[in-house]
Amino acid sequence: MAATLTGAEHVEWNLDDLFEGPDDPRLTTDLDEASAAATAFRERYRGKLASLSAAELSDAVAELERIKSISTRVETFARLRQAADSSDQARGALVQKVRERNTQIETDVLFFDLEWGELDDETADALLADPALERYAEVLRSERRYKPYLLSEPEEKIEAEKSVTGSSAWSRLFNELLADLRIGLDGGELSLDEAIARLSRETEQDERARIAQAITDALRPGLRTRGYVLNTILNERAIEDRLRGYETWISARNLSNEIPDEAAQSLIDAIVARYDIPQRFYALKARLLGLERMRDYDRFAPLQPVEGTVEWDEAREIVLESFNGFSPLAGEIVGRFFERDWIDAAVRPGKMLGAFCATLVPDVHPYVLMNYAGERRSVLTLAHELGHGLHGSLAQDLGLLNARTPLTLAETASVFGEALTFETLRQREDDPRARLDLLVGRIDDAVATSFRQIALNRFEHALHTGRREEGELPVDRISELWTREQRRLLGDAVEVTESYGIWWSYIPHFIQTPGYVYAYAFGYLFSLAIYQRYLEEGESLVEPYLDLLRAGGSAPPAELAARLGFDINEPSFWSAGLDAVGALVDEAEALAAQLDDE
Repeated sequence: MAATLTGAEHVEWNLDDLFEGPDDPRLTTDLDEASAAATAFRERYRGKLASLSAAELSDAVAELERIKSISTRVETFARLRQAADSSDQARGALVQKVRERNTQIETDVLFFDLEWGELDDETADALLADPALERYAEVLRSERRYKPYLLSEPEEKIEAEKSVTGSSAWSRLFNELLADLRIGLDGGELSLDEAIARLSRETEQDERARIAQAITDALRPGLRTRGYVLNTILNERAIEDRLRGYETWISARNLSNEIPDEAAQSLIDAIVARYDIPQRFYALKARLLGLERMRDYDRFAPLQPVEGTVEWDEAREIVLESFNGFSPLAGEIVGRFFERDWIDAAVRPGKMLGAFCATLVPDVHPYVLMNYAGERRSVLTLAHELGHGLHGSLAQDLGLLNARTPLTLAETASVFGEALTFETLRQREDDPRARLDLLVGRIDDAVATSFRQIALNRFEHALHTGRREEGELPVDRISELWTREQRRLLGDAVEVTESYGIWWSYIPHFIQTPGYVYAYAFGYLFSLAIYQRYLEEGESLVEPYLDLLRAGGSAPPAELAARLGFDINEPSFWSAGLDAVGALVDEAEALAAQLDDE
């Protein structure tokens, strides 16, 4: 089975805006400059933070931001090259070299955060209230939330030094293992992303079963290795939590997201309590597919044959139309990604699976990576990542420190971009059955972005808890926990097959960013609330929304949400979003009944 041609085969990013190539001498000279500046910074400020005036402290943070911007830019270049082809060992070696140099830079300046955290509250509050520190006040205020969890400087140095052989190394190995996976079908080979995309195109259950089995067969040989990587990450998280004093496995992630444990749990509980919504949807979809009961590999099946492939040029047109329809400025910014080769969309061996947008690229612009497979979900993925790109572009003038957005808000623009693009797809379709298919696809994505992510969060909870209570978890135990949470989500509506039990082993979030996944649900429901307001208020919401994106991470998530009139601490806020997803299922049921009557 040959890969489907989409027109994206030669859509590759151009990283020249960062550096001219791996041999560019500026890679070394920039790191040398950052290293020398970090040493000078340490000599100038170490042990003196408590005596600085607000203006002097502002100057110190500005210099720290400059140093971090230089080192971040070099590391971003190295990591983007590796993501484009992780099979090239030279690219991996460059990442490791840069990471090691940057670790030395980080150890030179880490005293700053420690001394800032040690300041008494009265002194810190007085400095933060001084207008001379206004530009960095929120950055510094936010940093003090880590005060109870900081270690001594020697301990923090050891932690930083060993990071290059810790989680980042295991994450690199995991990604390289996934990039090398090939799915054998009909005498040919597909990437994992391409094979999964095929499941959303096949109308015959037997064919979907065959593809799903091929994916399982490809996942099985390296299962123990990926399971060992996961166990190592779980144990590292446990050690870190114990040494720093975090109460739960996810407390560190919540703190990073600037959301209290209780608020995060409130979101999780609200979604788990409404698992009836996806179960009702899957029961409807089974009927529409003519099945007594769906199986796990049927969940993204189309209701009718997918006519042809969405060519790259058409996808570009759809996405630009969507963003331009919302705001000409948004359309202009998104258009640059296509015009200036800031997107890498081609599917090729060795390329990192999935999709991402590198938003925090100092003094340049974001870059988007995806594996464009030519089906509708790829179009929405493109819109999703370009939403991130819009967010990063609008916040870029804030600088590296203020533009950094907590994960809880990082998905806001991406999910909003998906919603805009879905509406464009729906408006282009006149056939009622095709519109139902689109609506079902929209609900598929809503369930995947909210309910499924919380099921993944519950799986992670079981993993981390199990690793701490039981020790190293055999892959069979991991698969048991995975299957249990999937069945809890899907109920009687979907049969979870035995083969699906090992599909946890290709999800990189568990390795790269433990605890990440609930941010998708947070971002989705928050974006849904904004989008509903946009449908109600229209043009009047455009500028306030763009201002939210421009604000980056310059204020806590609750404050930024409040600027649009939302209280994310109210349980009713999440209920309203979940009710909106339920309303989509109601709409699909009504449209299906209408078609049955015709």
